This record gives sequence, structure tokens and C-alpha cells, in this order.
Amino acid sequence: MTRPVLATATGAPHAAVLGLGAYRPRRVVPNADLVEAIESSDEWIQQRTGIRTRRFAEPDETVEMMSVNAAQRALDAAGLDPRQIDAVVVATVSHLMQTPALAPLVATRLGCEQPAAFDVSAACAGFCHGLATASDMVRGGSARHVLVIGVERLTDILDLEDRGTAFIFADGAGAAVVGPSETPGISPVVWGSDGEQFDLIRQREDWRDVMASDSPVTPHLTMQGREVFRWASFTMAKVAQQALDRAGITADDLDVFVPHQANMRIIDAMARAMKLPPSVKVARDIADQGNTSAASIPLALERMVADGEARSGDLALLIAFGAGLAYAAQVVVVP
Repeated sequence: MTRPVLATATGAPHAAVLGLGAYRPRRVVPNADLVEAIESSDEWIQQRTGIRTRRFAEPDETVEMMSVNAAQRALDAAGLDPRQIDAVVVATVSHLMQTPALAPLVATRLGCEQPAAFDVSAACAGFCHGLATASDMVRGGSARHVLVIGVERLTDILDLEDRGTAFIFADGAGAAVVGPSETPGISPVVWGSDGEQFDLIRQREDWRDVMASDSPVTPHLTMQGREVFRWASFTMAKVAQQALDRAGITADDLDVFVPHQANMRIIDAMARAMKLPPSVKVARDIADQGNTSAASIPLALERMVADGEARSGDLALLIAFGAGLAYAAQVVVVP
């Protein structure tokens, strides 16, 4: 008996980002509002991180609400109807329901018609993981248009008395529509992880310990900032170079550099290590947005486009890193 040969899907020759969208919470929180609880100062926070203000979500600004708003703006920018979306990928660590994922709910609220929908948990690198997945889906034929969302409401898991994290993390959402293209718009991803340093950024309390406690509290984020700074400042510059190599370009070909908005000093250290030419515009959204983990990259890129620092057709290097220690980098053409 001859076995049948399975059919295979054929996708688009290339994939590209077709539109960007962002949602920034209404409440702006200056350093002065946080310093008393952590016995610090505005000057110290700015020197250590470059952060002046950040955005904290109000009660109605849920991860669902922020995701839907950012996604709709990305769809509008791409000129697409929600019914044209075949898959929704949401990157987040602050959707506090273990299951179901946030993505199916967001897809329904948008009016998508039964797309594939799932969440990605890769912390601050989540959006870049989602972007790589979406690109492969479009090129592989499993989807024509994919909506990728990075969203965080980190204030739900933030200890405002923790001197190492209280002033760093914030809330927000960013989104991108990925679809077919006649020319390459998203380069091959360079990604990986270093699980030996799993404890450098993590949820402080295990849920099992929380449930067994007489005084249960929501688990909080904790981070060993000095070690993370060392690792990111030097290791990620090498990953960035690998991403340029995989894209077949050099730093001189870049127009825009969008690193994860973790710390201004890390951003500066990476730019120096990569020897970026002065012509390359560097995202510095962290100064007024804070570190929004999975939302960081799309928020920063969308702001550069809105401010005219990044223009359609520019080449932008995206690189993100965070808990895990997970990382991902790719070059994209700005929509």
C-alpha cells in the first residue's frame, strides 16, 4: 500500500511589518512620587536609569483594554480590518490568569473571526519572539496577517517599596501587524536564553507558597540589577552584531536602533560597543515611559515614527532581553 503524501502550505515570499500601534496609560508618575518609599531621590534614579517619569495604568486600563487599543491603532495604520487577521500573538507576563490566554479575548474584542490566538511568555524579549513567530507564519503559509501585541501592567506585580525595582517598571501596550511582502521586511531572528542565570530577574514568590501562606500576597518582581546590567551591556552587543550579520547588513546601513528600554546606561553601553555611527537614531523612550517589558520595543518604535525620528523604509535593529535570561533580535523595515 502506497502511503499518501501530505499536502504542505506555501506562504508569502517575504514578511514585513505593515502597521504599528501604541497605548500609553493616562497617569504620568514622576520620580518624586516614588522616592520616599524607597529612600531615594529623583537625581539618583535619573543617574542610574535615565528615567524621569513613567506610566502607571488606572483601574480601567487593563491588559485587555490596552491591548485592544494598541492593536486597533496598528490595524488602522496597516489599513486592515480585524476580520483579515488570521492569528493573534500576545506577549506578556502580567496577564494574571494562568489560563485561558489573553490573546483569544483580545481577538474577540477586536472583532477578529476565530483566529489562532495564543500568548508568549518570554518577558522583555516577548515581543521580538512574537514578531519572529509571526514572520515565520506568514512565510510558511499558516497565516497571511498576524497581529503581534506586547502588553504589560507590571504595577500589579510591582513592590513599590523595593529599592531595586519600584522606580523601573511601568505599564503600556504596543502592537504590530505582520503580513506578506514582495521584499524582505523582517530579517531572520537571533534568539536564545541563558537559564543558568534564571534567578537574576524573577517572580519573587512561588504561587504554591503564596497559596499556603496565612497572609497571601500577589507575587512581586525582583531583579539583581547590577548583574543584569553587566550581562546585558556586553552580551547583547554581540547578539546585536549577530542579528546584523544574519540580515546581511552592517551598522553603517542602519537608520534606527531600538533596544529594549531597560536602562539608559545599558542602551548607551550597547551603542558604544556596537560602534554605531552618529547617523543612527537610538530609541530612548525609557526616559518618560519606564521599562514596560514586552511592550517596550513596539512602544519605543512607534514613538520614533510618531516623532519623525524613524521614517517609512528605514532599517531598524530591534533587540530585547529579560527574565530567563531570554533574548531576541532582528532587523525590520519601518512601515
